[in-house]
Amino acid sequence: MNSSEGLVNFLEGDGLAEQFLHIEREQILRLKDLTFFEPVQHVYNPLDYAWEPHQDYVHKYCRSHKKVLFLGMNPGPFGMAQTGVPFGAVQLVRDWLQVCGQVSRPANEHPKRPIRGLECPQTEVSGARFWGFFRTMCARPEVFFRHCFVHNHCPLLFISQSGRNLTPADLPVAQRERLLQICDDALCEAVKLLGVATVIGVGRFAEQRARKALLAAGIPVQVEGVMHPSPRNPQANKGWDAIIRAKLEELGVMTLLTD
Repeated sequence: MNSSEGLVNFLEGDGLAEQFLHIEREQILRLKDLTFFEPVQHVYNPLDYAWEPHQDYVHKYCRSHKKVLFLGMNPGPFGMAQTGVPFGAVQLVRDWLQVCGQVSRPANEHPKRPIRGLECPQTEVSGARFWGFFRTMCARPEVFFRHCFVHNHCPLLFISQSGRNLTPADLPVAQRERLLQICDDALCEAVKLLGVATVIGVGRFAEQRARKALLAAGIPVQVEGVMHPSPRNPQANKGWDAIIRAKLEELGVMTLLTD
C-alpha cells in the first residue's frame, strides 16, 4: 500500500470513526469544567457510562463522509441516556442497529431516572418514531448510514430534583451559553470532518442552534429542520411519519434512502 492509499483508508473506516470520537472526547473534557446550579440537580453523561455502545454505534456507522447530518438536541432519559445512541430507543438500537456494549451507571443517579442500559424496559417514544421511520424506509441500517448520520448537539442529560427532564433551553442563561458554545464548537468540527452538505435539526432548537453555530464559523452548510417526534408535540402525535416523509421529499433526502 502506498502512502496516498494509506491516507484514504485512514480518512475513512476506523480512522474517521476515531476522529469523530476524538471530537466528542474533547467536547466532554471541556464540559467537565462547567458547574450546573438550580434547577439542575443531576447531570448524566452517557458518553461516559454508556461509552461502549456509543463507540460501537460510531464504529459501525460513522466510517465515511456523510451528505446529511440529523441533529438532535440532547439525550432523552429513555433514549441516549440508556443506550449511548441519539434517539436511541432500546429495542431499535439493540435489534435493528445491532449496537451492543456494557452500560454502567452515572455517579449521581436520580432514583426516578435509573440507568438500565440495553435492558431498559421503557420506550423512548421520540426515538421509536425516529428510528422506526427510517427502518421502514431503509429496511437495513446500512442503507440509511451510507449517506446520513445522527448526532446530538449536547451529549448531557439534565434532571431536576423532582426527576423532571430538563433541556438546555431550561438552563439559566449564563450556564446555557457556556454549555452551548462548547457544543457549537464540537458540532462545527464534526460537520467539517464528515464533509456534511446538509444539517437537519430535529426540532426547532437543534435547527436554530446549528444555523447559528455554522454561520458564525463560516461553514457553508445548508441547515434545515424537521418537526420533533416528541409525544409532547400534538402535531407529531397526529402522524409524524407522514410529516417527516413530506419534508424529506421536499429536501431531496428521500432519494438517499433507497437501496
